[in-house]
Amino acid sequence: PSQIAVIAHITATKVPNLNRHEDEKYFLNAENEKELVPSIHDPPTRNLSVVVPSYNEEERLPSMLNEALDYLEKRQRQDPAFTYEVIVVDDGSRDQTTEVALKYTQKYGSDKVRVLPLVKNRGKGGAVRMGVFSSRGEKILMADADGATKFEDVEKVEKGLESLQPWPDQMAIACGSRAHLEQDSIAQRSYFRTLLMYGFHFLVWFLCVKEIKDTQCGFKLLTREAASRTFSFLHIERWAFDVELLYIAQCFKIPIAEVAVNWTEIEGSKLVPVWSWLQMGRDLLFIRLRYLTGAWQLRTRKVN
Repeated sequence: PSQIAVIAHITATKVPNLNRHEDEKYFLNAENEKELVPSIHDPPTRNLSVVVPSYNEEERLPSMLNEALDYLEKRQRQDPAFTYEVIVVDDGSRDQTTEVALKYTQKYGSDKVRVLPLVKNRGKGGAVRMGVFSSRGEKILMADADGATKFEDVEKVEKGLESLQPWPDQMAIACGSRAHLEQDSIAQRSYFRTLLMYGFHFLVWFLCVKEIKDTQCGFKLLTREAASRTFSFLHIERWAFDVELLYIAQCFKIPIAEVAVNWTEIEGSKLVPVWSWLQMGRDLLFIRLRYLTGAWQLRTRKVN
């Protein structure tokens, strides 16, 4: 085990990759022209930012955006003080994801729907981070492009966030959760997949995050301050990023609520191969070891 710890320490990139390519400092407006993105360090000017990481999602993105924007527009009609933005982060897609998303910018305007194309694929965590760092919201919602979670359940995670008041330093996180659906999902999975799932849950619990049953649901609501703090320290940009995000939050004593949400399995899930699970297992082990050995540290610092 000590050799693994040494390897984890030596191979660690000490500082999170917070650099933006020059082209990533802009979003595309309705005229397909570049406009400078705002910064997470600016004061918020919207109630809610919705960050949608998208990699080759031309097929599934429209139904997700239709549902989200129908809900958000209706909510704004009922409460004119409510303001929002949706940020679609195209994570280096090879398909028409950006073009599909830009149709919504043309329909709703670039104040409400912004498309942020990344120069190359970073991974879901990296894509979410770029969206978060370009957000204007007091609260920031991560939501998957497949629309697996019913979008109106944002109200449930908002209640979860409110239940954590008073927020220390204005920081709090509410995680959508599918833990209540686990028994149903086991019935539809092979024994091998079920075993992998339990193995993953155990590793998350044993190595990183004790209090949260479902770390991987892509529906999470963070206060602006919590998003800024946690994503500034995030190292893992691929599948296990949720676990490191919550691990960082726990280290900073940011309160976390877990809230049951409606969730449906959507065709075309990206996380299929067994090696992804093995990769995640390795990432979980390395999260723990790299923080333990001091290769990764949580000293507060400002990012540009």
